[in-house]
Amino acid sequence: MDKKIVVLGGGTGLSTLLKGLKLFPLDITAVVSVSDNGGSTGILRKQFDIPAIGDIRRVLVSLSETEPLMEELLEYRFKTTGDLNNHPTGNLLLTALIKITGNISEALKVLGKVLNIKGKILPLSEDKVTLMVHTEDGRILEGERVIEKTTCQVEEIYYKEKVIVTEEVIDEILNCDYVVISMGSLYASIIPNLIIPEVAKALKETKAKKIFISNLMTECGTTNGLKVSDFIKVFDKYIGAEFLDVVIANNGNIDKNIIERYKHMEKSVPIILDKENLKKYKFKLIEDDFVEILEEKDIFNLKRVDKMVRHNTMKLALCIFSYIMNEGD
Repeated sequence: MDKKIVVLGGGTGLSTLLKGLKLFPLDITAVVSVSDNGGSTGILRKQFDIPAIGDIRRVLVSLSETEPLMEELLEYRFKTTGDLNNHPTGNLLLTALIKITGNISEALKVLGKVLNIKGKILPLSEDKVTLMVHTEDGRILEGERVIEKTTCQVEEIYYKEKVIVTEEVIDEILNCDYVVISMGSLYASIIPNLIIPEVAKALKETKAKKIFISNLMTECGTTNGLKVSDFIKVFDKYIGAEFLDVVIANNGNIDKNIIERYKHMEKSVPIILDKENLKKYKFKLIEDDFVEILEEKDIFNLKRVDKMVRHNTMKLALCIFSYIMNEGD
């Protein structure tokens, strides 16, 4: 029987990881954060009173085993001077299905069958939720997109509303073999899963092994200058670092020219693997060169193509699968 694995996260980090994991004999459940309030997602969320669906669309694409044309269809963005401008087809399809079925979980079950999804996709919550932060300079910021753009580090993060977790999420965490916390935006994709009391409690009570995948690059503002150990300190603040069993981190180098471009364009630098500072923790550290440089157009499909630093999807997934297989020996 395939090992049951629950993957927590959001953004491009989660979808990148799932593209690799689906190639291995694993029973996958992806739990997706739903606090995004920008772009197409933000517009649809406001107009139709639904949770954020952009990250869920990306996960659908990642876990789908249909023809590549279907992926292109879901990610296609309309180019028009009208109201549909820059809306991905997948977002519109999800919105329609939510209205037809009554909630996002039912919509995902329907679409999952159509797209031949490997595994299961669950929203963290069925409700519209809003992230809030206090910054080190004393400001209070509301909304994921505002938080992502701040140039100041975060002092405290919380939800504006009481979050009602999708019931099945807790059941999956309590009854799986492994929980993987995906790489992604620390305060937009990772911590939002861990600050909900019911989720934190389940992560501490489950017998599953908990694995965290560290990011490759910092984010401007919120994670400026942070090393791998600093991410663990943030976990320690909100849930306690002792809940982790494994940390996977990059030890590969990135081309100097690409680093300079990131510094200039995104105020971002590689995250340093500071192994000495990690020795005080009980978790197992797995390190390898996970760097892959991809050429990507920006989200609006403009002519500019940048060399982007990404995790090597296959190598990362193989690393996780190898640990799972060897862990049982």
